[in-house]
Amino acid sequence: MPSEHETVGAYALGILDDAEATAFEAHLAGCEWCAQQLDELAGMEPMLAALADLPGSGSTPAIGDSLSAKPSPRLVEKLVDEVAEKRAQKRRRSFYMIAAAAALIIAGPLAAVAVNSGSGGGGDQVAASTAQTTFSAMPDKKSATDPSSQVSATVGMAQKDWGTQAVLELKNVKGPLKCSLVLVAKNGQRVTMSSWSVPNWGYGIPDGTTPESKKPLYIGGAAAFKPNEIDHFEVVTFEGKKLVQVDA
Repeated sequence: MPSEHETVGAYALGILDDAEATAFEAHLAGCEWCAQQLDELAGMEPMLAALADLPGSGSTPAIGDSLSAKPSPRLVEKLVDEVAEKRAQKRRRSFYMIAAAAALIIAGPLAAVAVNSGSGGGGDQVAASTAQTTFSAMPDKKSATDPSSQVSATVGMAQKDWGTQAVLELKNVKGPLKCSLVLVAKNGQRVTMSSWSVPNWGYGIPDGTTPESKKPLYIGGAAAFKPNEIDHFEVVTFEGKKLVQVDA
C-alpha cells in the first residue's frame, strides 16, 4: 500500500509533523479506506499512546474489549507498531536537530578562523564573508581599543524581535588564545554571545608577516537582550582575562 495508508494511526494520535499531516489530509480527502480506518480509531488515542510506550508491542490481545468500534487485532498491532516507530523517528529527528545546532555553534567561529588561516574551503569563506557583509551593513557600531592590550574591537548591532544580533570585528590580537564575546546587560547579567580560537599569527596585526595575520576577525553572535538593555561588551579569554571592553 502507499505510505499514506500507513499513517492513519499516527495522524489519529496527532504525532505527525505539519508537513506530514498536511500531506495525509490531502490524501484523506480522496481515500475512502483511510476515512473508514480513521473512524474506527476514534477514542483509541490514549490507549494506543500508552501501548506505544510499552517495552514490547506484543501485549495487545484485549485491546478491542473497551472499544465501541472494534478493529481487527492485526490492525491494532500494526497501528501500535506504527505509533512506536513514528515516536522513534521523532526522537531521532530531535537528536539530529540538536546535534546539527551544536555543530553550527562550534563550526561558526571555526569557519571564521579557517578562512583567515588559508586552510578553509569555500564554505568557510562564505561563512566569514557573510559575517563581514552583515557587519558592514549595520548602522549601529561601537568601537574601543584597550590601552593595555592594544586589542581593538568594533561591535555592530541590529535589534531583532527576539533580541540583538551582533557582529564583532577584532583587530591586533595575537594567539594562541581562546576567546569569547560577552554581553553585559544593564541589570548585571552576563551572556556569552560567541567564542572562537585565535591562531598563532593572530588577527588584524598591522605589521603581520602574512596576509592572513593582517585580516581582522569577523564573527557573529546573538542574545535575548534588546540594544537599550545592553551596558557593554567584553572580549575575554577562557582564562578570564579581559582583552577589550566596548561600551554599548
